[in-house]
Amino acid sequence: MARGGARRAGRALSLESIVEISLRIADAEGLEELTIRRIAAELGVGAMTLYGYVRSKDEILDAMADHVLGGLRIPEADPADPAAVLRAAATGFLGMMRRHPSIVQLMTSRVTMSIHSMEGGLEGVLARFLEAGLTPELAVRCYSFLITYALGFAGYQHPRPWGHTDRPDNAELRRQRTHFYASLPAEKFPSIVAIADDLVALPADDQFDFAVECFITSVLAGRA
Repeated sequence: MARGGARRAGRALSLESIVEISLRIADAEGLEELTIRRIAAELGVGAMTLYGYVRSKDEILDAMADHVLGGLRIPEADPADPAAVLRAAATGFLGMMRRHPSIVQLMTSRVTMSIHSMEGGLEGVLARFLEAGLTPELAVRCYSFLITYALGFAGYQHPRPWGHTDRPDNAELRRQRTHFYASLPAEKFPSIVAIADDLVALPADDQFDFAVECFITSVLAGRA
């Protein structure tokens, strides 16, 4: 790719800076708002200048997925404790998707097979599972469940701010949502009204943890 002749907009133009800006736009506003013209404007260059670094928007999308998946970091866990290893993988997957909400759209719309993405997003995780004593078949099953569940949960939670327990206004958002459920017509929604206080936790973190723990318990019981 070309490296010379690019204008500067507070930084050197490079594939890395293009990916950084693209992720910032997509994470905040969605992939729908990501265009070559918008990326170029954010970088302070003309749209044609970007084509010295990327051939198309698809190439940018692939580079974004490569960057995020390749940078996946799973928390440390005792390899002698399979439950801890599986729990760490679930935490790592969900954390990655929270830091970059656009990866949910990317992973459900395209396949990324670069060496970098497979090293971080696939090889590194599977190696941890095998080291923990899971059979190859079970390692694949666990990877499949954990990453697809994290994808689904992250996609569901993201537009529901009352489920984000790390937000400083979480208590107020939960109060408002509880009031919304409780004020629905009881004759039409008797179940919702009756359990409004519990229902507000539907997209909350502890629901993710609950499902992961149920899965781990089932897996290890079957393994035994």
